[in-house]
Amino acid sequence: MTAPAITTATVGDIPELIELLGVLFSIEQDFTPDTEKQQRGLATLLASPQGHVAIARDDVGRAIGMVTAQLVISTAEGAPSAWIEDVVIREEWRGKGLGRLLLDTALNWARAQGATRAQLLADLDNTPALAFYNRLGWQPTRLGARRLML
Repeated sequence: MTAPAITTATVGDIPELIELLGVLFSIEQDFTPDTEKQQRGLATLLASPQGHVAIARDDVGRAIGMVTAQLVISTAEGAPSAWIEDVVIREEWRGKGLGRLLLDTALNWARAQGATRAQLLADLDNTPALAFYNRLGWQPTRLGARRLML
């Protein structure tokens, strides 16, 4: 087994990215798979200079992981900040360092765009994900996420 290849995703990757989002949304309680919405969101993100999607492929070309990043302007930092989302690895590839590689790819992109901070949300019931982020040095904050559907 060779090391996975990590590249910037393209529009042609959207079907496989949607499949990976299905894996993620089966874990997260706040989201439900919706192919049309995920198609639209990914296409918009891929077309945006403020967004980045990295995809990992195994040695036969199968999509095995992904991460997305988007820039927002942080008034606290006085600079761009990166929102990291959609970190997902196929179950059989978890624990092999691929999540770290994907996150490093997203963080390197964010730094190159001038971001001075990165942040992410993780399902509070996803103990393996929380432990993963802790091992990588991600610090919990005192902020609680809220949402309002528009």
